[in-house]
Amino acid sequence: MSDKPLNVSVEQAKLLGSALRIKIISQLIDKPKTSKQVADILGQSGGNIHYHIKKLHEGGLIELVEERQFGGVTEKYYLSKAKWFNSVGDTPIDPVLNDDYLSKDSTSLSLRLNLTTEQQEEIKEEFRKFLEGWVVKTSVSNESEAEEFSIGVKIVSTKQKNEG
Repeated sequence: MSDKPLNVSVEQAKLLGSALRIKIISQLIDKPKTSKQVADILGQSGGNIHYHIKKLHEGGLIELVEERQFGGVTEKYYLSKAKWFNSVGDTPIDPVLNDDYLSKDSTSLSLRLNLTTEQQEEIKEEFRKFLEGWVVKTSVSNESEAEEFSIGVKIVSTKQKNEG
């Protein structure tokens, strides 16, 4: 798997619009795992995780990398195609992040910085690590006590495309 973000279609972006599916993908980044292994790690039912893995596989976001026979059962091992995903075009990867989405609870943080190219790459990497840490931190939380939030970080040059 490459560290380069995978460009995804609108249909694929919809598959990523679930905290559980993000948790599943996070478990399939470094090492191939079966649905049962992921379910055990996340404290979820095997059937639920199997359903979501099937959808992610059909959507081209994870790949089947190995099949093993074990006691008359075929174990399927999956691996994520990427750690990060980019939507193509101006539409955010998660529609909840659209400005016109009417959320019951929303926080918007913004500021302007003067960044060199190196600083821009550094801040992007720091945000990636920060968000990855929160995926890990929330992977085994009790979902009945948690509310799903969409979190996006957008770094935008103040120069428009047609400016020099």
